[in-house]
Amino acid sequence: MTTKRPPFEITSRMITDVAEIAESVGKITSTQGLSASPELRRSNRIRTIHASLAIEQNSLSIEQVTAVINGKAVIAPPRDITEVQNAYEIYEKLDQLNPYSLDDLLFSHSILMKEILPDAGSFRIKAAGVVDTNGTIVHFGTLPRYVPELMSSLMDWMRGTDCHPLIKSCVFHYEFEVIHPFLDGNGRLGRLWHTLLLSKWNTIFSWLPVETIIRKRQQEYYRAINQSNESGNSTVFIEFMLSAIKETLSEAIQYARDAGPVSDKFTVRKKLITNFLSNHEYIMNADVCRLCDVSAATANRVLNVLIAEGLINKGFIKGHWAYMRNPISAI
Repeated sequence: MTTKRPPFEITSRMITDVAEIAESVGKITSTQGLSASPELRRSNRIRTIHASLAIEQNSLSIEQVTAVINGKAVIAPPRDITEVQNAYEIYEKLDQLNPYSLDDLLFSHSILMKEILPDAGSFRIKAAGVVDTNGTIVHFGTLPRYVPELMSSLMDWMRGTDCHPLIKSCVFHYEFEVIHPFLDGNGRLGRLWHTLLLSKWNTIFSWLPVETIIRKRQQEYYRAINQSNESGNSTVFIEFMLSAIKETLSEAIQYARDAGPVSDKFTVRKKLITNFLSNHEYIMNADVCRLCDVSAATANRVLNVLIAEGLINKGFIKGHWAYMRNPISAI
């Protein structure tokens, strides 16, 4: 069987975005802010899982996702809890997966959909499609008898192409969603595999939460897929995903500037917040801004890391969001 190149065009916008992304990756790598901060890596992993599952209508808040990952009891639908546990399990195996292996793809699906889908880890043998919130079918997947052949061809193309990894990963993401090879879990697995492909180009993508930008721009994400469907090629989707990757990197660069090359500033800010909570019932974003002399966005990032570490919880107090000590933490 001859491997067919998926249809897409290389545009001037893509070339510019690829160059800017490569430059941004270099900036982040030079600061070592991400690699030197296990707290940030864990926070980003939790944000990634929360965002990717939220796109699929998982109801858990980021605080609940953090609690589940930390092994704590959460009052929530059992399926939603299982989805978080499964996603965390496979994301933790990311560096062990071969992005060009169908066996690894099927294995990953078996973990993601464990105890959720009876045939987890197997290509579907029934017709399936994507249904919107109104119950309208917006996309029919490939007829099931063609799924194994098309997935094998897609993997062959990825192994043999000299296309830039940034563009190649976007093409895979789109083609995977069009084929829709499983009865359920296609969205979350497609995003996982996109991250895996990017991480093989540069390991920093193992920890960058691109999924959070996709969730923030969810309607654009679906619109890009639909426009690509209508045009018969993935060009529009590639351009969208490159813009999402650029936005993720911009946020990461801002964090690296705030945190410093070895996260010394984060350590100081964490100490200031924990000391404040030793004498106060709760702390608010504005308090963190004042204590640490940072912007609201930076304060929010620091607080999210402390949530991921299980040191604080988020709640609604006196009409405002506030952050309280976790009773079982070491604060």
